[in-house]
Amino acid sequence: MTKSIFNLKFFLFIKIFFICFFIFSRIYADDNKAEKDAVSIGSQEAQIKIKVFSSFTCPHCASFHIKVVPKIKKEYIDTGIVQLIFIDFPLDLAAFNASKLLHCLDKKNQISFLDTVYETQSKWTNGSDINDINNNLKKIVKNLGISSAQFDKCLVDEEISDKILNNRVDANKKYSINSTPTIIINEKKLEGSANFENIKKKIEKLI
Repeated sequence: MTKSIFNLKFFLFIKIFFICFFIFSRIYADDNKAEKDAVSIGSQEAQIKIKVFSSFTCPHCASFHIKVVPKIKKEYIDTGIVQLIFIDFPLDLAAFNASKLLHCLDKKNQISFLDTVYETQSKWTNGSDINDINNNLKKIVKNLGISSAQFDKCLVDEEISDKILNNRVDANKKYSINSTPTIIINEKKLEGSANFENIKKKIEKLI
């Protein structure tokens, strides 16, 4: 009788172990997939991974991309210390559409799209409605290889839309994101201002 109880407990333990292993494996796999889908610069072997959760219509995100990213690139990415990972966290429909376009582009054009969209943010977001804004975006991506027909198809692509929204929900749960840009350095949220000096302090402590 005692042996039977022991065998039952052992069986339950093994079952629970494999269930937990399966769950954590799925979570890890989903995180890896989200990162692979994201746009990044720098070596995948870099010891420091910086995730940038941002929205294309967010002025602070544009300022971060234009003023802070080049400094991080020069000092830490070009030297192989940091990999910068850009992850979509759209706050409105216009940003959501821009994110969809980003993932319709070839990998080689995605960084150029990021640069252009943030640098011209005040222009393409200046529309009376979403149709005006979409037309502004259409002009931008035309130079990056997306035709008018491809543009329209991209905006209704359910697979890309679901991927962006699911990643946004997962990121919010994991990191409690309540504003953009949110900076995650080696899986720890950056507290305080998202300026170069603050980020540099965190990086130097990890080197």
